[in-house]
Amino acid sequence: MISVFRQNISLQQKIRPAMNKDNLFLPGLSPVGRHEISARFDGGSLSSDGGVLMLREIEKRLNFAGMLASCLHDERDASRTIHDHATMIRTRMFAIACGYEDCDDLDELRHDPALKIACERLPESGPALASQPTLSRLENTPSWRQLGRMGLALIDLFCDSFGTVPGHIVLDIDDTTDRTYGDQQLCLFNTHAAGYCFQPIHIYDAATGKPVCFLLRPGKRPSGEEAARILRHVIRRIHHNWPRTVITVRGDGHYGTPDVMDLVEQHGCFYIFGLPGNNRLKTLSHPWSEDVAMRRVLRNKRRGVLKAQQGSKDDKVRRFFQIRYGAKSWSKERKVIARVEATKLGSDTRFIVTNMPGRAKHLYEKVYCARGRMENLIKEHKLYTKSDRTSCHRWQANQFRLFLHTGAYWLLLLLRGAAPKHSRFRTATFETIRRTFLKIAVRIEQLKSRIKIALPSVYPQRSMLVVLMGRIKAQSP
Repeated sequence: MISVFRQNISLQQKIRPAMNKDNLFLPGLSPVGRHEISARFDGGSLSSDGGVLMLREIEKRLNFAGMLASCLHDERDASRTIHDHATMIRTRMFAIACGYEDCDDLDELRHDPALKIACERLPESGPALASQPTLSRLENTPSWRQLGRMGLALIDLFCDSFGTVPGHIVLDIDDTTDRTYGDQQLCLFNTHAAGYCFQPIHIYDAATGKPVCFLLRPGKRPSGEEAARILRHVIRRIHHNWPRTVITVRGDGHYGTPDVMDLVEQHGCFYIFGLPGNNRLKTLSHPWSEDVAMRRVLRNKRRGVLKAQQGSKDDKVRRFFQIRYGAKSWSKERKVIARVEATKLGSDTRFIVTNMPGRAKHLYEKVYCARGRMENLIKEHKLYTKSDRTSCHRWQANQFRLFLHTGAYWLLLLLRGAAPKHSRFRTATFETIRRTFLKIAVRIEQLKSRIKIALPSVYPQRSMLVVLMGRIKAQSP
């Protein structure tokens, strides 16, 4: 019986040859002008990610991969090693920036000629890049001490990215939900997220959107002690590089804790945080709410539009009040600003606490409310680099992945920043930048003494691509 079964299998293999990557075809294409269409995956040395060559030039100047690799101790036998740590990190970063966030994608992309050139390998005669199992071993290599050194090196990289030392910077700090699916270290059930998750902390420079610090942490709101401990390392490292730079820390209500405010004041920095309301603040703000509501009624009566403009945008009165307030847990009294607003729905009061000088209206509307851009920065990091793809079991591997996605964020940020100032691409999303300048089909031919790259003759952004490459090259060392 077994011999008959084997004979049937061998007969089927002779009648139906095995499908391979070269004879796969794309079915279902309708004829054009009585010409049948035959599409096969046999194009040879082609790539759909020709723009990765620009990322190569950016990474040469940034040296993000070399920075992370320098924090790792390679215990492998050098005589048997094909893929060094820097090349593997570079491979992962370029793949993420091009939209391939899954490590499994490298099983095919390791042969991509454009990606091989970007990783300093010849497109045809050079060895293939690292596969998924090798890259997975790399992600599980760093220890917590090495990850700590990477975090500090990331802050140094942020400081080195400025041509001149700034006199003042604003650091936006916030946390975000990173859903988990499985038995992963540090994941906790979060009622707000309606599931198990991590809650990593992100810190960005408000003016440039440059990343400063990223920390994977359990899926719960950070305590004041934990937030203060993180900010202590960040502020000390920045002052190590820039001793005279004034730092302002900005965050929402759950960062305005006594531990954080005391720490920032001890380091001679400024802060502006949201402040959750309590019974005492509600009592203090009650006369202000009545005053603003009465002003709205009197203003509408004077204009004679009490009923006609009930739902218009002008049917709103906003005022600001400033007091010295000290909660029992605070070490001293601090400046608290109240924004009181009256509309047809009633009165609404919001509080912030700060040690910055200035008028209450300016501090609230121009300084504190500007932190809304932080949400867009987190969105770019999570949505466009897929930094929430933290599916490893060990938290160390997931933290290292967060650094890899931060490297891809740096590459896309600098590529966008290379666009002319008044160009529409200067404010485009990372997805627009990726579709326009990275997803370019190229044919690559390795000759005896040079590599020939053919780009599409029909490409809408040909002039802008030339401008970008020229500006990137001019910034290279």
